Order: sequence, then structure tokens, then C-alpha cells
Amino acid sequence: MDELAQQHWPEATLYVVATPIGNMADLSQRALYALQIADQIACEDTRSSRGLLANYGISKPLIAAHRHNESKVAETILMALRRGQRLALISDAGTPAVSDPGAHIVELVHKTGFRVVPIPGASAVTTLLMASGLTSDKNPAFAFAGFAPHRVKARQAWLAQWVKLPATVVMYETPHRIQAFARDLRQLVAPQRRIAVGRELTKRFEEIAVMTVSDLEMWLLEETNRLKGEFALALEAPAETTDQGLETKVQGLLEALLQQQLSVRDSVAIVCNSFDVSRDMVYEAALALKQNM
Repeated sequence: MDELAQQHWPEATLYVVATPIGNMADLSQRALYALQIADQIACEDTRSSRGLLANYGISKPLIAAHRHNESKVAETILMALRRGQRLALISDAGTPAVSDPGAHIVELVHKTGFRVVPIPGASAVTTLLMASGLTSDKNPAFAFAGFAPHRVKARQAWLAQWVKLPATVVMYETPHRIQAFARDLRQLVAPQRRIAVGRELTKRFEEIAVMTVSDLEMWLLEETNRLKGEFALALEAPAETTDQGLETKVQGLLEALLQQQLSVRDSVAIVCNSFDVSRDMVYEAALALKQNM
């Protein structure tokens, strides 16, 4: 802590502090020191934050800052900054302003001319990617989509958009919607496309598995405890579907199957099992071929 005390900790500054996503030992020394020197701490849920802070012997005035009151709280924080105070901003678990409240506060602090200092820490996104093998130094691209929408049609439209992105996509889902999520995903992507699943990341019952999309629904049902806890999922980037050679092969196989009097449904299933292509794309091609026969 002596070394940290010698570092520059400017006043009239908002410190955006990442907190543990499950394992209390993941709070960095720098984050701990920032919380100790803060004059006030803005937090998503004061009850959760009091428990976290008490674990480290920290007692500070708390400001409730959640998605329903960000605009109002931002003015309170700006007033404190004008008095030269150090303010810390935390969420219940993880990184404020990244799939958690706080972005509006950070934006207004920037616009007003005060300094914002990020104190990084554990993240479910990078934690899962580290253990997935779906990105690499040669192909590091990934996107963070956050939580899927609650409503069925909205979720399906949301998934249809993200699964086409030419990069690994990290998504969050809750335990009571994960099975519906898996069903929707199976309808949208090639069955052999890989997905990494992280459940209860950094906690005692952490579970990380990499499988194909076609195996996800069965994997969820193999153990009753798998339907508990928050999920992070990383869907690998789609295979290149614009390649002329692949399109030709898909078209050729579809045509051959349909000429043998197989149904559109069976033909599409065979093609999707043979190539890493979208079921919807193959289905549309099959219907077009069928109409011209």
C-alpha cells in the first residue's frame, strides 16, 4: 500500500472501479486503495456494496446510482467533484458502464471537464475468452453483445443480427431463459459451430465447457445444477459464407438432394450437417430451387 500511496491520485476525479464478479480475491490492490481514499462511493445497490466494502473494512458514504436514477445522481456527483472530492463508481459485480449502469454518469463527468480514471479488474467477457480458445493473437476479434432481450421475438431478431458478425460474440443470459436461448440459437446457426459456455465464473462451482451449438441444449440438461447461476457464452465467428466455392458446393448438394425427391426439410438438414452454413440461408436457397424444378 505504501507504493500505491506514492502514486498520483488526483482530487476532483471520478474513479470507475471494477469489482469482483464472484471471487472476492479478484479485487486488485489498486482498486482497494481507490475505494479507501474515495470521499464517497456511488454504487448500483447500496446493500450489496456495503457487504463488499465491509469485507475489506471500508466504511464510506454511499450514493445509490442505478439505471433508474443516473441523471439525478450524476448532478450529485458533479457537485462533489466541484468541491474537489474523489468519487468512486462501482456496480454490484464487474465493471461499471459495461453492461452495467454508469455510462451516463461517466459521459457527463467528461462533458463537464472533470477527470475519469478507470481501475480495471475481473470481467466475465475476458474471463470466458481466456478459457475458450475461440480467439487468438492471429485472430483476436470479438464483440460483446451483453444480455439477450427478454421477449421471444426480440431475442430471436437480436440473435439473428449478432450471429452473422465475422467475429466471436460474447453474450450473457440468465438461468431461466438459457434453454430458450439455446433453442433459438440452434435454429439460426450451423450445428457444428462452436460455443463456449461459462457458468458461475470465478465462483466455487465455476463450469466452463466448449461444444457445438447442436450439443448445447443436451449439455444444459445433463445436470440439474446447470440451470442455476448466470451464463456467459462465446459463439465462434461463422465460417466464411461468401466464398464462391462454398456457395457452389452448397447449391450443388441441395440440387442433388432435391432431385432425389428428398423433402426441403431433410435436404436442408443434410447440407447444414455437411457445411458450416446458416440454416436460414440454406432453407431460402432450397425453396428457390424447389420452385424452379
